[in-house]
Amino acid sequence: MQIALLGNPNTGKTSLFNALTNSYEYVGNWSGVTVEKKVGQFVDQSGQLIDLPGVYSLNPISKDETVVTNYLLEDTCEGLINIIDAAQLRRNLHLTLQLRETGNPVIVGLNMVDVAKNRGITIHTERLAQALDLTVMPIVARTGQGIDMLLSHLPELKTTNQLGLVIDYGAIIEHAIAKITNHLSQTSLNKRWLALQFLEGNHEIEDYLNKTSDITVMQQIRLDANKEISASSNRTLEQVIYQYRDQFIDALINSTVCTEKNQTTPLSERIDRIVTNRYLGIPIFLSLMYIMFMLTFDWLGFPISDLLDAFFSGPLTSVIQAGLNLIGASSFIEALIIDGIISGVGGVLVFVPQIFILFFFISLLEDSGYMARVATVMDRIMQSVGLNGKAFIPMIISFGCNVPGVMAARTIEQPKERLITTLLTPLMSCSARLPVYALFVGAFFSQHQALIVLSLYVLGVVVAFILAFVFSKTLFKNEQSFFIVELPPYRLPQWKTLSRSTWDKGKGFVKKAGTFIFAGSVFIWLLSYSGPGGVDVAMDESFLAMIGGIFAPLLIPLGFGTWQAAAALLTGFLAKEIVVATMAIIYVVPETGMQEVLQQAFTPVSAYSFMVFILLYVPCLATVAAINKETQSKRLAWFSIGYAFILAYLLSFIINQVGSRII
Repeated sequence: MQIALLGNPNTGKTSLFNALTNSYEYVGNWSGVTVEKKVGQFVDQSGQLIDLPGVYSLNPISKDETVVTNYLLEDTCEGLINIIDAAQLRRNLHLTLQLRETGNPVIVGLNMVDVAKNRGITIHTERLAQALDLTVMPIVARTGQGIDMLLSHLPELKTTNQLGLVIDYGAIIEHAIAKITNHLSQTSLNKRWLALQFLEGNHEIEDYLNKTSDITVMQQIRLDANKEISASSNRTLEQVIYQYRDQFIDALINSTVCTEKNQTTPLSERIDRIVTNRYLGIPIFLSLMYIMFMLTFDWLGFPISDLLDAFFSGPLTSVIQAGLNLIGASSFIEALIIDGIISGVGGVLVFVPQIFILFFFISLLEDSGYMARVATVMDRIMQSVGLNGKAFIPMIISFGCNVPGVMAARTIEQPKERLITTLLTPLMSCSARLPVYALFVGAFFSQHQALIVLSLYVLGVVVAFILAFVFSKTLFKNEQSFFIVELPPYRLPQWKTLSRSTWDKGKGFVKKAGTFIFAGSVFIWLLSYSGPGGVDVAMDESFLAMIGGIFAPLLIPLGFGTWQAAAALLTGFLAKEIVVATMAIIYVVPETGMQEVLQQAFTPVSAYSFMVFILLYVPCLATVAAINKETQSKRLAWFSIGYAFILAYLLSFIINQVGSRII
């Protein structure tokens, strides 16, 4: 049995998917979490569940929404689970009607009944089920309430014989539907649904029909119907179809929903009056970010990191060294393990506490529902630079990792804004850059660590906004923008959700340390251990020093024109975490000792210039690959590398030259 899971954005689809499959996919209390279909096995092993991106309609307006329409056209399944937000029943039912029109068996998961109850909304599920001719199961996906009952009803989808829902759309449209269905070739899909979607202007349906039918005749039928509709009502076909569905839903709501009057204003609305205020919204967001960085660096993160650093450089190194001596390991193996692997990988792992603390607070903001408000707050500014507030969501996701940020740009409806956002998300400061910041702020800005790190995050956003304005006015012009984002209710985050979300974000960092950074540390150590004169050479005579020395003169105007800095930056193209691993291998000192060494090689101004360069210069290899995949253009992937390097060089140059003269 294969069942597809569909619903509006932010109705709890991914939470329900996790509950039904006993798996874990990323859950965020905001739209755009699912950008491609995910497959899981039901807990009772009865079949597969397909989690599809959230959509408001089967007529796609963004790249990720085409996944849903194409699935219904090309894949086969025994039925559909339509998850509905009980507190937003009217809006959600528009998709439900379209799913019923496909002729596929549907079962409704009426989610968030607890939220609806708190708002004084009572839904008579039996009446709703009877009116729609399907099963309706009240659930609370976040807590698991009603999940077992929903699962027990899924086998009914294989045996049910639901007929496609038929709504009377009026004489003109019904006549057009009949004429189009007569011209359709033989298909297993519901012909009435195909005709309706074609009349609504669904391009995916049109492309599908063009492969098997005479599309020219059907286009003329649609044109004639549109002219008749326009002459009689001064509206379009799509608007009239929507109106008939809305009337059907009105009757449905009136017969199935009771709302208590004189309800107090919901808590979410009262909070939104403050956090989405046009004057207070951005200061509140920046204040929360500042507090988050204070907790990450000053109050919680560094004490734990210092303990971890002491463990790596002390007991762990001593025990491994004693073990190597005991088994008679060669000096080469001993140097490889102690100076290469432990210094390189350990130099990165000491910053794991900061990474997980930061991810915990980001998950806290996401699960509470606040992140969706940030997109709304930023919409006014982003409209002025040629984007809209929804483009800020991929940017926020990029604070964790640029790769999912690039992928999340699929949710943006307009091709121009989607492409610009894809190119600009690598400018956001991802977690891989955090170890570099932690190392340098600890060495040079110990009294203002949170403020310095916050300035780097803000700088990345500001630079992205400026470039968005430039790109919108030069490379991509004349495209209308519109902003649709779901504002979910505020929720008290659950510890289980927070812990899983934090681990989900942070495990990639740990996994990379055990694989990619491990291999990179070995390779970098070999370059530092060998040179033209043989092996076990002085560091300044190694291959690593030679390679770094080639590029070092280019970095002199930036304030860090040493071969050590150049070598670290070169390895950063593979993964930004390797910058710290490279420095740990080059300087062969623990993290606390490395800070003292850096104070001899950098000034506070050049240290900040270096961090800005790390923030902006070329995206990592995985991000470049994601850009290439999403844009289907190697030229744009190379462009993302080129413009980022030039931008980083110019800003670092300005910071160093101006800062050196002021301080």
